[in-house]
Amino acid sequence: MLVLLNDTKAMKRRFVTMMWVFCAGLNAHAISEELRVGSKRFTESYILGEVITQAAAQTKEVTVNHRQGLGNTGIVFTALKSGSIDLYPDYTGTIAKEILKIDGPFDVTLLNTRLAAEGLGVAVPLGFNNTYALAMREQQAAELDIKTVSDLAKHPQLKYGLSQEFLGRSDGWPGLVAKYALPGALPVTGVDHGLAYEAMAVKQIDVTDIYSTDAKIEKYRLRVLRDDRQYFPAYDAVLLYRLDLPARFPKTWQRLQQLQHTIDDQTMIRLNAEAELAGRGFAAIAERFLTGDVKQKVTREAKQGFWSRLTAPDFLRLTLQHLNLVFVSLAASIVVGIPLGIVASRSPSVGKWILSLTGVLQTIPALALLAFLIPVFSRIGTVPALVALFLYALLPIVRNTYAGLTQIPQSLRESAAALGLPAGARLRLVEMPLATGTILAGVKTSAIINVGTATIAAFIGAGGYGERIAAGLALNDNNMLLAGAVPAALLALIVQWGFDLLDRWLISPGLRTGAVH
Repeated sequence: MLVLLNDTKAMKRRFVTMMWVFCAGLNAHAISEELRVGSKRFTESYILGEVITQAAAQTKEVTVNHRQGLGNTGIVFTALKSGSIDLYPDYTGTIAKEILKIDGPFDVTLLNTRLAAEGLGVAVPLGFNNTYALAMREQQAAELDIKTVSDLAKHPQLKYGLSQEFLGRSDGWPGLVAKYALPGALPVTGVDHGLAYEAMAVKQIDVTDIYSTDAKIEKYRLRVLRDDRQYFPAYDAVLLYRLDLPARFPKTWQRLQQLQHTIDDQTMIRLNAEAELAGRGFAAIAERFLTGDVKQKVTREAKQGFWSRLTAPDFLRLTLQHLNLVFVSLAASIVVGIPLGIVASRSPSVGKWILSLTGVLQTIPALALLAFLIPVFSRIGTVPALVALFLYALLPIVRNTYAGLTQIPQSLRESAAALGLPAGARLRLVEMPLATGTILAGVKTSAIINVGTATIAAFIGAGGYGERIAAGLALNDNNMLLAGAVPAALLALIVQWGFDLLDRWLISPGLRTGAVH
């Protein structure tokens, strides 16, 4: 017991030092004046976002930041309303049917009238119509004599692989089924848009939703089915923006207006092909377009290998963002989780509820929790991501603190009481040092979980290695996927090794060798 008391002072200093290291990551970012451009998580939106970003940056009026691959329409529109972004490229049909829920015909004037109440507007028609459509393999469509969407009703055996957004949109699958009287029990599978073409090629699915400007339609020899009942509206590409933008950055807004009618259907198909077939980066494609260096025929380039993807110039930025997400959220989890574990160990009735609640939080899917937190905080990016990671990290810390304290032998508790130590001193000088190894194991588990979960945060614009994973999914680029996944895996290993060293440094030799007995 005396060895234990002698060791606790040094151990206390080490524990305080560790907490300061974690809490040093809690930084407040000063809000600087910048133009924030958003984009959705598919190839064309990435490219258009880069075109807007680079065009705006040419005026040098303001710092421009591209928050790329934020997710589906709901997430990006919420970001725009909350002021997390200032504008993003979208489509008139999507705005009318999915956002504003307009039944019947519409035009830009009507869209602007309805959006004005939200402080938003539509402007700068880019010049092309990227409508939804359904497509099949040309050979299969010819064999079954399917030319129109109406013909699908005659073949209920076909397997449908549709993007998740199309499945849930009011102008997507539900309305299409009703309009064309398609059988309600059709076999439908949700497939990421970037992977649907490959699924078609290997005959895992027969029908998928496409965008009319997709570059892979010709490559995979697909037949685009005619919308014979004219279900899909026009999806003219426009900029959806906050109404205060022109007044805030007049020169930049004037430059963006010059993009009007500069991209026709064929140009957009070529730009998409530059990414999906030639393997060029989104920023390089946008630069080629703005300098007029987009050739009529796409020149295939050697696809970037894993190493070049891994060591790209954005590696340091993504690493710092990922570390910030992991360790700031972990620090908050330590500050909250350890006291909760102490409370749970002192009161069995309260502890049951604490452990149950933190356990339930672990069962919520990461994307669902992130989507829920966006409207709660009225913003995207780092804040909701940190809160989500903080909640996910609580369970291992709370449970291990509880376990470490409740497993202390009763004889040691009685010895401490016999020395006349009050309850607070017993906790600080005896119980917490004895439980430190178990608590630290919980912190290590939470840190490793956070490294992996933080990759999901890129889907709401929080950055990190998940940016590469999201872009790799959009392009079906395995090298890009690995360039995000491998650093995350290596970081998890480094974190584990770091905590193993911390365990040796923090826990006193007397406790490790069993001198307390």
